[in-house]
Amino acid sequence: MLSLEPTDDRAHPAFRDVASCRKWLGQLQLTNLNLAQASLRGEIEELNRLAMPGKLRLQILESLRETVALVQRDFARKLVGKPLPLADEEFALLLALANLWQAMLHGYLRCLQMAGAGDASVAKQLPLLHQRCLFYARCRLTAFSTAGYAPDPLSWQQLHTLYASIEASPLRHEIVHDPFYHDSFPVSCQTLYLATLLLHHVRLLDLTHNQLRLAEQWLLHWPDTLGLVASSGLSKGDAPPLVVDLHGQQGLRSLSHARRSDSLRFLPLVPLSKQIRVKTILLKQGQSPRQLELGDTPASQDCIALLDTLHACWCEARDDSLADVPRETEIIHLCAGLEKSYGQLAQKPFKPVKDVSKAIRDAQQQIATFGRVLDETGQHKLQELGFVPEEWQVESNGLIHGRLLRLHHSGERLAPRRIVTVFTPGGGGHKAGNVQQLEVTQGGLLYLVVHYLPGEPQAVIAQAGATEQPLLQSGSTPALLLPALDDLRIPASLILPRGWFLPGREMELTAPDRSKHKITLGISVETGSDYERVSFKLL
Repeated sequence: MLSLEPTDDRAHPAFRDVASCRKWLGQLQLTNLNLAQASLRGEIEELNRLAMPGKLRLQILESLRETVALVQRDFARKLVGKPLPLADEEFALLLALANLWQAMLHGYLRCLQMAGAGDASVAKQLPLLHQRCLFYARCRLTAFSTAGYAPDPLSWQQLHTLYASIEASPLRHEIVHDPFYHDSFPVSCQTLYLATLLLHHVRLLDLTHNQLRLAEQWLLHWPDTLGLVASSGLSKGDAPPLVVDLHGQQGLRSLSHARRSDSLRFLPLVPLSKQIRVKTILLKQGQSPRQLELGDTPASQDCIALLDTLHACWCEARDDSLADVPRETEIIHLCAGLEKSYGQLAQKPFKPVKDVSKAIRDAQQQIATFGRVLDETGQHKLQELGFVPEEWQVESNGLIHGRLLRLHHSGERLAPRRIVTVFTPGGGGHKAGNVQQLEVTQGGLLYLVVHYLPGEPQAVIAQAGATEQPLLQSGSTPALLLPALDDLRIPASLILPRGWFLPGREMELTAPDRSKHKITLGISVETGSDYERVSFKLL
């Protein structure tokens, strides 16, 4: 069991019984979220230092749960979608979030400690106490994942240690109802632990919050498919088991990383694989999600797609992610943002066109004098201007998705839905894409899932005149042209910065070779955090 600091007679929490706790909560200023969160954390930590009967401590902790859940939910929203790695002040918020969950965990651990020391008032509450401890260990772990960080070693060690403490006990199968975990759905400690491991294993699949909740709900309804064993065989065609080290600092890993150890456990996945396949077949045969106890919200096709995704991740052989198991792989270069992408593709920095007529006269004069338009690349060193592409390792780099790990700890912060371009170190094979998902690994490196846009991007300068629209940008801007893919019936499109698109707006595109095309913008195809991809017609 996890160790705790001894109690201290000098501890002075603001409440020492349920009545004073409720009174204090009633006076808590929830409109000031930072202050409320810090006050809760401080008072619970102070309560944990105070010696008191186990039953009284448990009653106070149970009284705190609703307010803690409410404050933590709103506090966590401050970190969702932030560019990664987090800035120092943002990372401090993440630690504050994790530390309040830690304070709740320590409170229930104190109750467990007292039960082990012979406190009869909490001895009958052992199933609930173990469930609460696992639940708050899970909350701490999830806090990191929600903010885009791999859980720290302490989070994993606590979760594994808590399960290991009851692994050989019937307590792991005792059912507990928790109003703050899936609406009091009956769950055992073993199912809670394994569902947490499996949900973390799919964290890099860019599933929505609702999809993750639904996947966890399915796991809770299928407890007979989940269990850990000390050894596991593998037959041809079977779903390979996943492994977890109960003394380790990570979650589930592939069978290829299993090493002989007394703390290693195997999660057989044949029962779960069969369950998912049966549900999928019945959905395809026309049964509804409700008939199959798969929930009321998603349509059958959505259920089938999610079941297929989960089966591929959990039950089919695949390599561990570079986010979990770093290793030597192919290197690729990446530029973030339209201006850097333009600079790399054009091999010269973007230069705003302030006087179009003068630029044309200069080009005509260069043609008359030198027989061509002079290349300005030699006038600038891209490295000196900060246009050096970053080096990333390749986990996979297909036509639609790429999975990459940055080689260095320093580098630009990236946010979801930002435009990026990637290319091989030789400069060829450019792809444009948007950041689909990010995670900062335990080692502090940035892991990226990118969704590629169709066609090889070309650098262009887009020019447009002023309009009566007050928020619409005018002048010139770097842009990317995605050519038409006739075989796939995908028309050409243009990637512009946010604030430049208006249906029917006329623009002029200038390529690095000075060729020009007049276009009319059509519709917005997709919108990112710093770009808009739009259709257009040549005039």
